[in-house]
Amino acid sequence: MTKLLDKALEVVRQLSPDAQDEIARMILDMAVTEPEEIDPADLPFVLQGLEEAERGEFASEAEVEAAFKRFEQ
Repeated sequence: MTKLLDKALEVVRQLSPDAQDEIARMILDMAVTEPEEIDPADLPFVLQGLEEAERGEFASEAEVEAAFKRFEQ
């Protein structure tokens, strides 16, 4: 397991069981399906996110929870 995946799982362990299950479903889905093509309009945002990850800039626990709450509505 990579250090990045280890760090991600550390964060996920702090979330609620429901949020953990949702993330697990997404990971499993991504692991067994072919990747989707990126819309060229979204590519700059994807590249920005990858650069942030390379620098170790990740969302805080509060930011992650706030994002999940937006999807619950």
